Order: sequence, then C-alpha cells, then structure tokens
Amino acid sequence: MRAETAMTMIHNGLPAQMSYREALAHAMHSALDQHDNTIIIGQGVTDFKGIFGTVLGLAETHPSRVIETPLAEDSVTGICIGAALNGVYPINIHIRADFGLLAANQLINLAAKYKYMFGGLFNVPMMVRMVIGRSWGQGAQHSQSLQSLFAHIPGLVVLMPSTPEAIVSSYAHAIAHHAGPVIMLEHRLMYDLVFETARQATVPHPFGSRVERSGGDVTIVATSIMVLEARRAAAHLAAHGIDCEIIDLHSISHPDHQMILDSIAKTGRLVVADTSWQPYGVSAEICRIVAERDPRLLKAPVVTLGMAPAPCPTAKALEDMYYPDLHVLVDATARLVRGREDHGVPILDAKSMTDFYKHFKGPF
Repeated sequence: MRAETAMTMIHNGLPAQMSYREALAHAMHSALDQHDNTIIIGQGVTDFKGIFGTVLGLAETHPSRVIETPLAEDSVTGICIGAALNGVYPINIHIRADFGLLAANQLINLAAKYKYMFGGLFNVPMMVRMVIGRSWGQGAQHSQSLQSLFAHIPGLVVLMPSTPEAIVSSYAHAIAHHAGPVIMLEHRLMYDLVFETARQATVPHPFGSRVERSGGDVTIVATSIMVLEARRAAAHLAAHGIDCEIIDLHSISHPDHQMILDSIAKTGRLVVADTSWQPYGVSAEICRIVAERDPRLLKAPVVTLGMAPAPCPTAKALEDMYYPDLHVLVDATARLVRGREDHGVPILDAKSMTDFYKHFKGPF
C-alpha cells in the first residue's frame, strides 16, 4: 500500500491498483447506476468533500437520489426504515460512527427486529456507512469503534472491510442480495491507501472472513486497519523466524468460526488485534468461540490488543499511546511465540499510525 495515485491496469474487472477511497466511490456509483431504487442520504453527502471523496459527483448525476439531511440522525434513520419497507434501498452515511448512537433506537429496536416481529412478512434492506478510528485529535466523542455494540444485536450484519476488493464485493452483495440492515465500518486512516488488488485473497463469501496470510507459528485475527498492521508485523517477524497466519475477520457479526479454529489447530497460538476496547468486544467474542469449541487447541493463553480502557484523549501524544500499533503487535506476538520477554526480535521504532498511514490537517 502507498499514497493514492491514479488507477492503472484492469484486473478481473477492477484496477490492479485501487485505493480504499476509489473502491468506496466505485461501490456508491455502481449502487446508483445499477439500482434505480437506491438513494444516498446523510449529513455531508452533497458537501464538496463528498464524505472523504466517496460520493463526489453523485449529487450532480443523481440529484433526486442524493439527499442532504439536517442534524437529525434518529429521524433520518426512521425515514430510511420507512423507505426500505416501501421498496427504496437507503444508504445512510455517518461521517462519524459516534453519530450512529443517535440512531441506535431505530437501528436496534426497529431495523434489526422488524422481520422477526412481523413473522418474516417485512424486510428492511438498507445500508449504514459509519466512519471509525483516529485522526488528528478527535477526542472521546468522535473516534469510537462501535462494532461490538452493533454486532451484539441479532438482525444486524456488521462488516469492517480492509481492502478495496472486500469493499466492492461486500457493498454490491449487500445492496443486491441481502434483505436486511447492514452496517459498514470504514477506518478513516485507510481512505488514501492504494492496494494491489490482484494480490488480495479471494473472499469465499462477500460477508465472510478470509485468510490474509498463511503461517505456522501464531494466528493473528485482526479487524479493519489492524489487518494492515498485522501484515507489517508479520513481515518483520518473518525475518526473525516467526511465521504468522493472519485472518481478516471482516464480518464482526458473523465471523467464520471454523476458519479461526482450523488456523489455531495449526499454530496453537492466538493474537486478536481489534480497533476497539477489549472487554465485551471482538477480542472477547473470538476467545468465547475458542473456549466453547475447543480450548485444547491453544498451547498458550490468548493475547488481545485494543484501545486503552478509557475515553480517547485529544492530545496527539496521548492518542498515540492509546491505540494498539505495529510496535505493540510485534512485541506481543514475539513474546507469545517465544514464551518469554527477551524474545530476541528487535522492536521497530514506534511511529504513530497517523504519521505512517495519513497525516491529518483537518477538519475531518
């Protein structure tokens, strides 16, 4: 991955190189072009920044189907549910996942349960895009990763795509085939990154988990941008004799249990690297899967990585300490595999994720 450049060379219908932003734009343009019943609705969807550039131009080409809204998340989500019940497919975008909390009643009590409450006679097919993750000091109310909160609710599908191919396949499948609400969580540090799409593993199902890298010493189950950190960690650890297998969880609400267990059966060790807090979250759920299915697969206790158990600080120096990163992941994985603190793997110089992936200048 590297800074964003123009798309080049077509591979299997996609450019050989494609940025996260371009994949989202592709998905949004395709949604409106291919499905006459689709609308895009939310705060900032007609703004000149176009939700990090992912909906630019759509307000001009589809003026009646790209709808700007006031600060009224609960009401707008209710409108989306009503629209979905009447044959419209809404894509509701929140430029901060935190704002989705204002729509939690609609999503959790209505959208997720409608099919069940009315005996399967009604479906609520809709998509909610939410932006997660750190940037340049967003503080406690604009930087939360709320995947576990929503994934806890039966009836909601929660995905965290980490590659352009995952975006294109997942978003298209949700719009065309999934008759229920889907929440897509996109990490703001990834928008500018360009990926070699031809090198990405095939996703068995658009909503499924996938093995990102095969290895024999330790399994790293990762979400969102932590998949990229796991790749960097695995490359460094491989140079020092530690072979990592990486599973891109992708689906938070419906992880591939067997894929995780098969990997641990091979490696005997597990690291879970998530973008949110550890208690009652993704890390806890992966541990539950292993503990209930076959804890004997483990040669050592599980290691989990996540945000510090506190609200996010605003100061960048504190923010850098708050999030798990490459430095922590390399050290924790090496300790687990070698079984000691003096594991012999040199720890890379700590560098802020915002410095490595994207340097924010504001306002978003």
